Amino acid sequence: MAILGIGLFSLHSAARAESSADVAKSDPRPAITQRAPKEPGYSVIAGLDGEIYPVFANYASLKSADQRKWGTVAVTVNNPTTEVLRARIAVTIQGWSDEEIQLAQLQPGASRTYIFAPTFLPRFYSNHEIAAATTMVSVNDLAGRSLYLQTVPVKIRSAEDMYWGSKFQYAPFIASWITPHDERVEEILRQAKEFMPGRRLPGYEPEKSVDGQEQMTYTEARAIYKALQEAGVSYVKSSMTLGDHQDSSERVRMPEVSLRDASANCIDGVVIYASLFENLGMEPVVVLVPGHAYVGVRMSPRSSKYLYIETAITGRASFEESIASAGRGVTSYKAADTLRVAVSEARSLGIFPMPAPVESARPDTREMKAALQLGIAKSRP
Repeated sequence: MAILGIGLFSLHSAARAESSADVAKSDPRPAITQRAPKEPGYSVIAGLDGEIYPVFANYASLKSADQRKWGTVAVTVNNPTTEVLRARIAVTIQGWSDEEIQLAQLQPGASRTYIFAPTFLPRFYSNHEIAAATTMVSVNDLAGRSLYLQTVPVKIRSAEDMYWGSKFQYAPFIASWITPHDERVEEILRQAKEFMPGRRLPGYEPEKSVDGQEQMTYTEARAIYKALQEAGVSYVKSSMTLGDHQDSSERVRMPEVSLRDASANCIDGVVIYASLFENLGMEPVVVLVPGHAYVGVRMSPRSSKYLYIETAITGRASFEESIASAGRGVTSYKAADTLRVAVSEARSLGIFPMPAPVESARPDTREMKAALQLGIAKSRP
C-alpha cells in the first residue's frame, strides 16, 4: 500500500507539471522530478578474496566490534529512504563459527559498513587443509521481519597458513604462532634446566649486571638448544600450502606440532625458540631476511645486544656453530632487506597465540618409533 501511495503521488505531480507547461517553459529553474525512495541495499564481502585465514579471524574476534578496523565478514548497508533504518544483522560461517549479531541504525541517505568477526569453533583451529564453507548473512527489522538474506561461499584456510602480504606487511602476525604456555614447550624447558648450573632456568634476573645477564642468557640459550637436540628436532621443509596468494603465504607449524613430530623448518624453529624465550619472560625477536628466518633474544633488558640462533641446523650442528651461522646471516643483509618482529610489540598490538588445535588421538613420534622397533624385533626369527 505504501508503494502504491508513492506511485500515485508521483503521477499526480507529473500531471500537475503538464497542466502548467507554459509556466514551466518560461521558468529558468530546472524541473524537479519526484521519485519514490528506494529500498535499503546490502552488500557482503567475506574473507580475503573469499578466503578466511584463522590467524586473522582470531585477531579480529578478540576485539569488540567498535575497535575493529577489519574482520572476517563486512556487511555494507545503504539507506536511500526517507526513514531511519533500524535492523538486526546476524552473521555466521555455517558449521565453523558462532553467530555474531550487531544492531544497525542508519539515518536517511546514510551508508555504513559493519565489520563482523564471529567466534570460531574449535574445529576451525584444528583444520589443516583448505575447506569450502558458507557465510550466512541475515537482516531483520526490530519486529523480526526479514529484510535481507544472503549466503556467500568462502574457503577456510588451514590454521597453519600464514599470509605475509605484500612486502611482508602482516609479518607481526607470526606472533600468533608463538605459544609460550603450550605443554610441549613447558616440557622442553623442564629438560633444558637439566643442562643449567644449579638446575635453574631463571630468564632475566634484575639483580645481575648487564655483563652478568648477557653471560646467563647465552648459557640459557645453549641449554634450550641442547634440550631441543635431545628431543630430536631436525629440519623438514614442509612449507607448501594450498589456495590463493601462493607467493605471499606459507604453512607454519605450531610449536606443539613441530615438537610432537620432531620436525621443523626455519620459521617453524623460530616460533619454537621464541615460545621458549617468551615463557621465561625474555624478549625474543623474529628476524626475516629474503628466503630465510632467524630467532634472536635480547641478552639483557638493559642491553641493545641480541643473541641470534640459526634454528634450521639444530639437528646437525653445535650451539656455537648455530650462533656463528646466524651472526653471519643477520649481518650479511642490508637493513632494507631485513624485517624484525619484536614479540613484545606484537603482543601490545593485540596479536596473541591462536587457540590450541583439538587433535584426534595421535601417538607421539617417539612412541611410534618405539612401537615400530618393537614390531620389527618381534618379527625377527
